Amino acid sequence: MMADAEQRAARWLQAWDSQGIHRTGTPGDEAGADWLLAEAAALGAMPVVELFPFDRVDPVETWLEIDGTRIAGVPVFDAPTTDGVTGTLGPLGSGAAIVAAALSPRVVYTQAWRDLRSEPGQRGLVVICEGEHPGLGLLNAEQFKAPYGAPAIHVPTEARDAVLSAAARGAEVRLVARADRIRATARNVVVTLPGMDRSRPPVVVMTPRSSWWQSTSERGGGLVCWLETLRALLANRPGCDVVLTANTGHELGHTGLDAFQERRPGWDRPGGATWVHYGANIGAVGGRLSIMSASDDLRTTMADALRSAGQPADELAPATVVPSGETRDVHRAGGRYVTLVGSNPLFHLPQDRWPHAVDVPAIARLAAGAAGMVVTLTR
Repeated sequence: MMADAEQRAARWLQAWDSQGIHRTGTPGDEAGADWLLAEAAALGAMPVVELFPFDRVDPVETWLEIDGTRIAGVPVFDAPTTDGVTGTLGPLGSGAAIVAAALSPRVVYTQAWRDLRSEPGQRGLVVICEGEHPGLGLLNAEQFKAPYGAPAIHVPTEARDAVLSAAARGAEVRLVARADRIRATARNVVVTLPGMDRSRPPVVVMTPRSSWWQSTSERGGGLVCWLETLRALLANRPGCDVVLTANTGHELGHTGLDAFQERRPGWDRPGGATWVHYGANIGAVGGRLSIMSASDDLRTTMADALRSAGQPADELAPATVVPSGETRDVHRAGGRYVTLVGSNPLFHLPQDRWPHAVDVPAIARLAAGAAGMVVTLTR
């Protein structure tokens, strides 16, 4: 039985990895939607697409020039663009026209990041990507719908010494961040399973399905959990309505979740839906898994289910901790939710690929436990 589950997980993860970069609105994102629609239909569901408009960012030219040498980069997607700004490069706190800082992708959830972006007089910002491994560990665009601050770019970890050395001596540099914003349409994949008692509040089973790169361990574990939960619910008709949604727009301020909620007002508040969120890095090699919920019963029920499946969580986060992912707004609205989320040494890096980034047996066990928890929750 578990061998079959591992084979399904491996097949799904390999397919996901083969689709290319999954950034919202790109060909890889579209391929991911088509694939998930086909997999859900093959299980016996009737998935639908929910469309929403957004402004896709298409980078044109991004670089930092120091002493005639250009370092290629990637725009910060919630910053304004520029054909070029010139000025003195300096470190954090220097008051330089263009500031350079080595930053982790997780900094976007801090007030320090917002303060840095809003520094008066700043003409440009250079983010030196600082993950657990070298590379372009891009930062999510939390304010994608309302770009703010000075033009900003990412440069790879490998440029750290050159950029910080130039900042220390106050070098004159030029920063270019040219990109087009193209009006486009993105797709959430949604399955609705009517319950036997439709007067009961619904359950939402949610996972993001977009990212900066292939993101096989960042997104893959959540997608396996989502598909296994769908499979289990089709075999065990739920007592209440269940809506399974795989949202794009994750890296762009959760725009896909916003679109999903706009069609279902009030579901994030008390008396609305119960949310089961399969977040980032579930089953990532070298990662640790946390259960997050403001509701003691949901946190305990999920912990028991994962333990029974042979893959207990590493941590039960305190009920007061605010999630950084899609259930953040549900938490703040006082709604009911439980989130599975992990850490990942390859977080937001292009190296997050099949097969080395994923622990397939662990993902299969986690998916079995989570699916069983949802079946119990919806009885």
